[in-house]
Amino acid sequence: MSHKIGVIPFDISGDCIAVMFVTSQNRGSWILPKGDLKANETHKQGCKREAFEEAGVRGTLLTDFPMTVVIGKSNGINVENVLVTYYPLLVTKQVNKWPEDHKRERHWSPLNKVHKITERNDYLQLIKQFDAIAPWILEIAKHKKALLQA
Repeated sequence: MSHKIGVIPFDISGDCIAVMFVTSQNRGSWILPKGDLKANETHKQGCKREAFEEAGVRGTLLTDFPMTVVIGKSNGINVENVLVTYYPLLVTKQVNKWPEDHKRERHWSPLNKVHKITERNDYLQLIKQFDAIAPWILEIAKHKKALLQA
Protein backbone atom coordinates (compact mmCIF):
# COMPACT_ATOMS: atom_id res chain seq x y z
CA MET A 1 0.00 0.00 0.00
CA SER A 2 1.48 3.35 -0.99
CA HIS A 3 1.31 6.46 1.19
CA LYS A 4 0.36 9.91 -0.12
CA ILE A 5 -0.20 13.35 1.35
CA GLY A 6 -3.12 15.66 0.73
CA VAL A 7 -5.02 18.74 1.81
CA ILE A 8 -8.52 19.69 2.81
CA PRO A 9 -8.69 23.21 1.35
CA PHE A 10 -11.07 25.30 3.42
CA ASP A 11 -12.07 28.86 4.18
CA ILE A 12 -14.22 30.47 6.83
CA SER A 13 -16.85 33.18 6.95
CA GLY A 14 -17.88 33.96 10.49
CA ASP A 15 -18.53 30.57 12.07
CA CYS A 16 -19.13 28.81 8.75
CA ILE A 17 -16.57 26.56 7.08
CA ALA A 18 -16.50 25.79 3.34
CA VAL A 19 -14.39 23.04 1.77
CA MET A 20 -13.02 23.04 -1.78
CA PHE A 21 -13.21 19.88 -3.87
CA VAL A 22 -11.54 19.26 -7.24
CA THR A 23 -12.45 16.77 -9.95
CA SER A 24 -10.37 13.66 -10.38
CA GLN A 25 -8.43 13.33 -13.62
CA ASN A 26 -9.91 10.00 -14.72
CA ARG A 27 -13.55 9.86 -13.70
CA GLY A 28 -14.41 13.48 -12.91
CA SER A 29 -15.60 12.67 -9.41
CA TRP A 30 -15.18 15.23 -6.62
CA ILE A 31 -12.08 14.55 -4.54
CA LEU A 32 -9.57 16.39 -2.36
CA PRO A 33 -6.06 17.24 -3.62
CA LYS A 34 -3.47 14.56 -2.89
CA GLY A 35 -0.27 13.15 -4.32
CA ASP A 36 3.12 11.60 -3.74
CA LEU A 37 5.91 13.29 -1.86
CA LYS A 38 8.92 14.12 -3.99
CA ALA A 39 12.44 13.20 -2.86
CA ASN A 40 13.51 15.17 0.23
CA GLU A 41 10.13 16.95 0.41
CA THR A 42 8.42 17.46 3.79
CA HIS A 43 4.71 16.85 4.31
CA LYS A 44 4.22 20.62 4.49
CA GLN A 45 6.08 21.26 1.22
CA GLY A 46 4.30 18.40 -0.58
CA CYS A 47 0.87 19.47 0.61
CA LYS A 48 1.37 23.06 -0.48
CA ARG A 49 2.66 21.91 -3.88
CA GLU A 50 -0.28 19.53 -4.43
CA ALA A 51 -2.79 22.20 -3.35
CA PHE A 52 -1.43 24.61 -5.94
CA GLU A 53 -0.97 22.06 -8.74
CA GLU A 54 -4.42 20.47 -8.41
CA ALA A 55 -6.60 23.28 -7.04
CA GLY A 56 -4.76 26.55 -7.71
CA VAL A 57 -4.81 27.54 -4.05
CA ARG A 58 -2.21 28.68 -1.55
CA GLY A 59 -2.63 28.99 2.17
CA THR A 60 -1.70 28.10 5.70
CA LEU A 61 -1.32 24.39 6.46
CA LEU A 62 -2.60 23.37 9.89
CA THR A 63 0.07 20.76 10.66
CA ASP A 64 -1.31 20.03 14.14
CA PHE A 65 -4.33 18.25 12.62
CA PRO A 66 -3.14 15.38 10.35
CA MET A 67 -5.82 12.85 9.42
CA THR A 68 -4.71 9.55 7.89
CA VAL A 69 -7.33 7.57 5.98
CA VAL A 70 -7.57 4.90 3.28
CA ILE A 71 -8.75 6.38 -0.03
CA GLY A 72 -9.72 4.42 -3.13
CA LYS A 73 -7.80 5.55 -6.21
CA SER A 74 -8.70 4.44 -9.73
CA ASN A 75 -5.88 3.54 -12.09
CA GLY A 76 -8.32 3.30 -15.01
CA ILE A 77 -8.84 -0.44 -14.61
CA ASN A 78 -9.05 -1.14 -10.88
CA VAL A 79 -9.46 0.81 -7.68
CA GLU A 80 -6.50 0.47 -5.35
CA ASN A 81 -6.47 1.54 -1.74
CA VAL A 82 -3.90 4.17 -0.80
CA LEU A 83 -3.05 5.56 2.60
CA VAL A 84 -3.30 9.37 2.59
CA THR A 85 -2.41 11.80 5.35
CA TYR A 86 -4.52 14.93 4.88
CA TYR A 87 -3.95 18.30 6.51
CA PRO A 88 -6.43 21.18 6.66
CA LEU A 89 -5.28 24.09 4.47
CA LEU A 90 -6.73 27.53 5.21
CA VAL A 91 -6.96 29.03 1.72
CA THR A 92 -5.54 32.55 1.56
CA LYS A 93 -5.18 32.83 -2.23
CA GLN A 94 -7.06 31.30 -5.16
CA VAL A 95 -5.76 31.86 -8.69
CA ASN A 96 -7.58 31.53 -12.02
CA LYS A 97 -4.70 29.78 -13.81
CA TRP A 98 -2.90 26.84 -12.21
CA PRO A 99 -0.89 23.83 -13.47
CA GLU A 100 -3.86 21.43 -13.77
CA ASP A 101 -6.65 23.91 -14.61
CA HIS A 102 -7.17 22.20 -17.97
CA LYS A 103 -7.71 18.81 -16.24
CA ARG A 104 -9.73 19.78 -13.16
CA GLU A 105 -12.66 21.81 -11.97
CA ARG A 106 -13.05 23.03 -8.41
CA HIS A 107 -16.08 23.57 -6.23
CA TRP A 108 -16.63 25.14 -2.81
CA SER A 109 -19.17 23.51 -0.52
CA PRO A 110 -20.38 24.47 2.95
CA LEU A 111 -19.12 21.83 5.37
CA ASN A 112 -22.66 20.76 6.27
CA LYS A 113 -23.52 20.17 2.57
CA VAL A 114 -20.47 18.11 1.55
CA HIS A 115 -22.60 14.96 1.34
CA LYS A 116 -24.30 16.57 -1.69
CA ILE A 117 -20.96 16.96 -3.49
CA THR A 118 -19.45 13.53 -2.96
CA GLU A 119 -21.14 10.24 -2.22
CA ARG A 120 -17.81 8.46 -1.78
CA ASN A 121 -17.68 6.89 1.64
CA ASP A 122 -13.89 7.34 1.94
CA TYR A 123 -14.14 11.12 1.53
CA LEU A 124 -17.28 11.35 3.67
CA GLN A 125 -15.44 9.57 6.49
CA LEU A 126 -12.53 12.02 6.16
CA ILE A 127 -14.89 15.01 6.21
CA LYS A 128 -16.58 13.49 9.28
CA GLN A 129 -13.19 13.57 11.06
CA PHE A 130 -12.63 17.14 9.86
CA ASP A 131 -16.09 18.14 11.11
CA ALA A 132 -15.38 16.58 14.52
CA ILE A 133 -12.41 18.91 15.02
CA ALA A 134 -14.06 21.88 13.28
CA PRO A 135 -14.35 23.98 16.47
CA TRP A 136 -10.56 23.93 16.92
CA ILE A 137 -9.93 24.48 13.20
CA LEU A 138 -12.35 27.42 13.22
CA GLU A 139 -10.64 28.98 16.24
CA ILE A 140 -7.18 28.71 14.68
CA ALA A 141 -8.43 29.87 11.26
CA LYS A 142 -10.02 32.99 12.79
CA HIS A 143 -6.74 33.77 14.55
CA LYS A 144 -4.66 33.22 11.38
CA LYS A 145 -7.02 35.38 9.29
CA ALA A 146 -6.86 38.17 11.87
CA LEU A 147 -3.05 38.08 11.69
CA LEU A 148 -3.13 38.23 7.89
CA GLN A 149 -5.46 41.23 7.93
CA ALA A 150 -3.41 43.11 10.54
